[in-house]
Amino acid sequence: MCPLVNELKARKNIKTVVLVTGQHREMLNQVLQVFSVVPDYDLAIMKKDQDLFDITANVLTGIRDILENEKPDVVLVHGDTTTTFAASLAAYYLRIPVGHVEAGLRTYDVYAPYPEEFNRQAVSITAAWNFAPTQQAAENLLREGRKPESIYVTGNTVIDAMKTTVQPGYEHEELRSVEGKRLILMTAHRRENLGEPMRSMFRAIRRVVDENEDLRVIYPIHMNPKVREAAQEVFGDDPRFRIIEPLNVIDFHNFMARSFLILTDSGGIQEEAPSLRKPVLVMREVTERPEGVKAGTLRLVGTDEGRIAKAMRELVTDPEAYRKMAEAANPYGDGYASKRIVDILERTL
Repeated sequence: MCPLVNELKARKNIKTVVLVTGQHREMLNQVLQVFSVVPDYDLAIMKKDQDLFDITANVLTGIRDILENEKPDVVLVHGDTTTTFAASLAAYYLRIPVGHVEAGLRTYDVYAPYPEEFNRQAVSITAAWNFAPTQQAAENLLREGRKPESIYVTGNTVIDAMKTTVQPGYEHEELRSVEGKRLILMTAHRRENLGEPMRSMFRAIRRVVDENEDLRVIYPIHMNPKVREAAQEVFGDDPRFRIIEPLNVIDFHNFMARSFLILTDSGGIQEEAPSLRKPVLVMREVTERPEGVKAGTLRLVGTDEGRIAKAMRELVTDPEAYRKMAEAANPYGDGYASKRIVDILERTL
């Protein structure tokens, strides 16, 4: 969202007010600093051991007075977090139009990913502007009966962000520690994968690393204690697996740029990595980003140990299979989504 905030602030006839909820505090502060975005409001909602009930209620009640005071012409929300859902619901209750950035992504299974699939579908009900990253996302919205005049294909702002973050001369001590090896960058944290599915994912990765002495894994691990327990159980203290704390956006994008292969159960990485010509194995059964699968930049491998290991093994040992994925065209944008979105708002408000 930061490139969009900065594009909005560059327009003289728009007053931009930035509200953050603090839902992902560690990552949030890093990103705001990188893009020089200073929030006007910070709800600081995170409390120890809170759940989705707490997050939803705290955002909904916390944002009410701010919206009533600011009286915005439009509330822009992004993607599919609980913050996004609750903020759009608050705007709806106050009859304030909502603009949904990254609209129209779908799996049509409300439990995969959970709760993100519900969140993004619910926001679409309230949105006056649907900024779809791809034509496929726009078609999803049209099939659901959204007004055609509310839907705009803009590309994804995450590609805009990478123009700022990826740096040719970037260095990091963790990258130096795997110099001369092929780097596998991994993320894994989805709620629906916790427990045995996650252990299965980790065992598959370990199998392939055991078979190829030139592979190294860097895993910026999620804060969830259950994720950390599973990683410790499977990887232990093996030096080939570098389990590190979460990276800020500049670090993570540059790690991606220097990796050989990416394995993830996350969402945005499925769009970011193809712009860097990096194959992505998606450790989920379904994805809301089927454009990447169709284009050949992504491959769905689920959470089955054998299936993940087979797909990894092919890319590690077959240069032609690797080339086909690496050279597939990125369907998610050209880096000008923010400008398109702000142009649309100026034209239609």
